[in-house]
Amino acid sequence: MKKGTIIEGVVETLDFPNKGVVKTEEGTVIVKGTLPGQTVKARINKTRSGKCEGMLLEVTAKSDLQSREPACPHFGECGGCTYQDVPYEKQLRLKADQVKKLLDNAVREPYEFEGITGSPSEFDYRNKMEFSFGDEYKDGPLALGLHKKGSFYDIVSLTGCVIVNEDYNRIIEIALAVAKKYGADYYHKITHKGFLRHLLVRRSFYENAYLVALVTAGDDVESKLSAGDRAALVNEFKEELLNADLKGKFAGILHIENSREADVVQADKVNVLYGKEYFTEELLGLKFKVSTFSFFQTNTKGAEVLYSLAREYVGETKDKVIFDLYSGTGTIGQILSPVAKSVVGIELIEEAVNAANENTALNGITNARFIAGDVFKKLDEVEEKPDIIVLDPPRDGVGDKALAKIIDYGVENIVYISCKPTSLARDLALLQERGYRLVKARCVDMFPNTQGVETCSLLTKRKI
Repeated sequence: MKKGTIIEGVVETLDFPNKGVVKTEEGTVIVKGTLPGQTVKARINKTRSGKCEGMLLEVTAKSDLQSREPACPHFGECGGCTYQDVPYEKQLRLKADQVKKLLDNAVREPYEFEGITGSPSEFDYRNKMEFSFGDEYKDGPLALGLHKKGSFYDIVSLTGCVIVNEDYNRIIEIALAVAKKYGADYYHKITHKGFLRHLLVRRSFYENAYLVALVTAGDDVESKLSAGDRAALVNEFKEELLNADLKGKFAGILHIENSREADVVQADKVNVLYGKEYFTEELLGLKFKVSTFSFFQTNTKGAEVLYSLAREYVGETKDKVIFDLYSGTGTIGQILSPVAKSVVGIELIEEAVNAANENTALNGITNARFIAGDVFKKLDEVEEKPDIIVLDPPRDGVGDKALAKIIDYGVENIVYISCKPTSLARDLALLQERGYRLVKARCVDMFPNTQGVETCSLLTKRKI
C-alpha cells in the first residue's frame, strides 16, 4: 500500500493506546482512535518496515460497544475524551485488555494480572485542566477550550465539559466573555504575536477551592491590545470571577506572563491578583500544598486508590529505607513514611521538591526528605542505600541509564507506577535482563472516558 491510498475495513483488535488493527485484502493497517467492531475508512499516511498506519477518515458502521449516548455535547469534536459513548464497565475492559496484551508480550515468565480498578467517579473527577485560546477555524471568532480531535490549531469552545466540576464551565464562560469584550487577540503559534494564551484551573476537593491562572504573553510580545487594555482585561477577569455565582471558592487568582515561543503553560512572571499561589489538598489523611505548576495526580479520589495499591504492593516497610524516585510533590513517599525508617525522594522539578519538603513539615513527617535534580545524577550524591524502590516516572519512562543505576542497588522489591504502559513494557526488558521478574500488575483508571490509564507493577529480584 502506498501513502494516500484509501482503505476500508473492520477493526479487529485494539493495541495501546487506542490503535485499531484493521485487516484488508492489501494488508494490515493501524488506525488510531477506533474501537473493535467499527467499520472504518482511513487514508494511509505512514508505511515503514512493511507496517502501515492510516488516518481515520470516517466510521461507516459503529461498534456494538458504542451503546450509550455521550454525556458531553462536545464529544466527537473535542479531542479530550475517547470513550464517552461506551458504557463504563466496557471502557474498563478495553483498557485492561490493551495493557495485558502489552505486558504479555513484554514478560518472559508467568505473572499475575489483577485486572483494573475503576475510578470512584466517572465524571467530575479532574482537578486540573489547561484550556487554550484560539479559534474554532482559521480566522474564526475567539474560542477557549480544548483542541479539536486531530487538530493542532483549531479549538472547541467548551460549555458543558463533564469530566470537570460545572464551575469550570462557568469560569471558561467568564474568561471568554471578558476577552471578547476587549477584542483581545490570541497568541499565534506561527507568528508569535497575540496576547491570550491559556487558562489554567485547578481544584482542591478538600477545600472546595479553585486556583485559576490566566496565562498571557508578556509586554514584550506584540498584540493589538494596548498596555492599558491588557491591564484592564486582566483586572476585569479577576473581578468577574469574584462576583460569579459558583459552588466553590477561590484560593487564588493569578495572572501568568509567558513570552516564550513554546506552546506550553509556563511562567516568566506570576502576578497574584487575589488570594495566594496554592491550595491544600488531602490524600489518605495527609495534606498537600499544591501550587500552580506542582505535579499532582489529576484525579484526587482516583489517586487515593492508586496510592493505596502502591502501598499494598510495597508491603512491609518497618525499619526500611525507601527511595521514591520521580517523586513529584512527595505524595507516595509521605504516604509510605509513617512505618519506614526513612524516605528519600528525587524529582527533577525544583518547585515540586520545594512543595514536597513543605508538605512533610505540614504533615509533621520527620523521616522523609526530597532532593531536586535528575535521578540519574542525584543518586550518586545520596549516601543511604535503599531497601525498597518506588518508581513513578513521567510518560517516557525511566530510560536505560537511570534504570541501570537503579537496578545496581539490588533491592528485593521495586514498585513501578506508569502512566504510559508502552514505556513500562520497554523498561521491563532491561529489568528482566538484569534479574528482576514481574510478579503482578494492576491497572487503575485515573482517566475515565479517555484512553489513559495508570498501571502499578511489583517486580522482585530473582533468587540466585
